Amino acid sequence: MEVLDGSHKYKVSKYVELLITTVVLVNCSAVILDSVPEIHAIYKDFFHELEFWSVMFFTLEYILRVWSLGARYKPEEGGAWRGRRGYIFSVFGLVDFFATMPHYLHMFFPYLDLRILRVLRLLRILKLSKYNTALQDLFQAVHSERRAFGSAAFLLLIATIVSASLMHFAEGHEQPEFFGSIPHSIYWSIITITSGYGNVEPVTHAGEIIALLTGFLGVCMAAIMTGIVASAFATQMSRKKSAYQEQLIQVLADDNISDAERDGLKRLQNQFRLTDEEVQVMVERVKADKKAAKE
Repeated sequence: MEVLDGSHKYKVSKYVELLITTVVLVNCSAVILDSVPEIHAIYKDFFHELEFWSVMFFTLEYILRVWSLGARYKPEEGGAWRGRRGYIFSVFGLVDFFATMPHYLHMFFPYLDLRILRVLRLLRILKLSKYNTALQDLFQAVHSERRAFGSAAFLLLIATIVSASLMHFAEGHEQPEFFGSIPHSIYWSIITITSGYGNVEPVTHAGEIIALLTGFLGVCMAAIMTGIVASAFATQMSRKKSAYQEQLIQVLADDNISDAERDGLKRLQNQFRLTDEEVQVMVERVKADKKAAKE
């Protein structure tokens, strides 16, 4: 299981990670290129063959992951199926399942819309999140700052309703097809707040003022959201460094690092995606603090 998960405890895991990443990127590129009619007409047989062997590869990977995860649990802990069931219904397990499902769906239901199958096939790119913690960091950051995001979303909701209502009263009689009701105006308000420029030009002076204020409000909301995400990411990285440093303090407590402890630190470094330079700085800081404490 550690080989498939990209653990650098085994050298072969690096090559497995590289192989899976390459296959995923080639597949996503093929799906994108296959959507171009001119390219599809010339290389459709190649894309079909590539899809078949890729599905075989992903199916084998999925089976190996399900099988290997069963080895984590002893019979008294629920047996092998506890680990396998946990993986199958986990986020990564569902991503791996949906990476192969489009091919089998098309086999059993050949009249399904190919555009839907294309979108499902592009979900394979989510498999890369196993080897890169960017998405995981994003979800954890959003979860940790969920109250701040909730407050910002509430402000956004109020701003949308207020600007839509004002635009309805200002432009409703002039452009009833776009602002004839508040629900119609809400669409304009959302577009204006998110992009800074609405899909409909106001024709009254009051409408122009409302549009300017709504666009400015959109810039402010974007700045608030960006600040929350940036702060959450910085906090997330700080937590990882603190966790690694705590582990480092425990390992260096006896001034003797065993091979097992060294491997554990390396795995933690890879898991937290810390660079060698960052680790070296922390090692020197811990040693300096320990030396100062002795003096």
